[in-house]
Amino acid sequence: MIDRTVAVTISGALVLMLVVLEMVRRRRLKEEYSLLWLLISVALVVLAASRGILAALAAALGIAYPPSALIVVGFGSLTAATLHFSGVVSRLGEENTALAQEMAILRWKVRVMEGKMAEGPEGEARVS
Repeated sequence: MIDRTVAVTISGALVLMLVVLEMVRRRRLKEEYSLLWLLISVALVVLAASRGILAALAAALGIAYPPSALIVVGFGSLTAATLHFSGVVSRLGEENTALAQEMAILRWKVRVMEGKMAEGPEGEARVS
């Protein structure tokens, strides 16, 4: 008989796989980020479906009830994913700041060039 925790974990991981694939199909999630979520869900399905691996993992972690190891693995996976995406967001924030600064400099240069063109060749204002 399958344990309720294992059944919920397998169901949840399969739903996660379907949601990730649907998000990629609708172009709401890039393929490079979907791989992380798919690996997490595959790892959870493999652990939940394989009692031997799950029992060995639980023993290595010192967990008496093997299905509880699934919760630890899930929490660890989510923590790793959050850390990864925090790094991505931090890098994008830095790039955004650099681009905003570069854009401000370019706008300033355009204004200076437009001002020089309006003055004419000898620094006098042109009459249009």
